Amino acid sequence: MKNIFPIIAIVLAFALTSCKHQAKEEEVNQENLNSTEAVSKDKITKNVFTDQYGDKLEVTLNETKNTVIVRLNGKTYEMKKSDELPEYTAGNPDYQYSDIRGEITFLRKGYNMVLFHHKTDKTSSGTKMASY
Repeated sequence: MKNIFPIIAIVLAFALTSCKHQAKEEEVNQENLNSTEAVSKDKITKNVFTDQYGDKLEVTLNETKNTVIVRLNGKTYEMKKSDELPEYTAGNPDYQYSDIRGEITFLRKGYNMVLFHHKTDKTSSGTKMASY
């Protein structure tokens, strides 16, 4: 009987400490939920463009952080917005993305090679001249 009492005391001590440990995990999970809400407040715009050859370019603009993520042919490129160049232009040491007046261009800098080019069709809604 004397040997059973210390064993029961140890088992109860483990049971009490294990219950307290789970409460800490729940607090950590609630902190993670709060941090993901802060991330979702960024202003993000996603666009998909198709060129004349049928290639698709997916562009994700994060206007809060001034970053661009470009996906082309299964590869992902992350670039930082450049304030020096006109309209919306972003780049990294190897690649450059630009959206100037609806003309989308994605190129590789070192080789001067255009990987993707798309020009949006602008329908002229101005006045038409009548011919007599």
